[in-house]
Amino acid sequence: MEILGVGAPELLLILIIAIIVLGPKDMQKAGHTIGRWLNQLVRSDGWKIFQKTSAEMRNLPTRLMREANLEMQETEKEIRKAIDMRQKPAASTPSRIPSPSKEAENTIQPPAVKPSPEPEPDQHE
Repeated sequence: MEILGVGAPELLLILIIAIIVLGPKDMQKAGHTIGRWLNQLVRSDGWKIFQKTSAEMRNLPTRLMREANLEMQETEKEIRKAIDMRQKPAASTPSRIPSPSKEAENTIQPPAVKPSPEPEPDQHE
């Protein structure tokens, strides 16, 4: 786990240096001061705005993809309606859909498998 690019080993090194420089008594005062400052930071309006903005930024790609998908679905519906409207008057004219036999000619068919001949039973008497 990293906090602001500082991992566990670095944090441990910083704590050891702080104990050496400040000493145990001043370290307690410094910890109390830092704890109070962090508490005020987390409860501040600025931090809440930061958290909200951060969440929106994380969700932005997902939201944009959903909106684009909805737009595509609406466009697809419009295109299908237009195609359906054009095909309804054309129903009285001869169909342009190929017959099944022509369609079968244009598709790739699997190779025909010839049945293997059955072996003759041995006639040992």
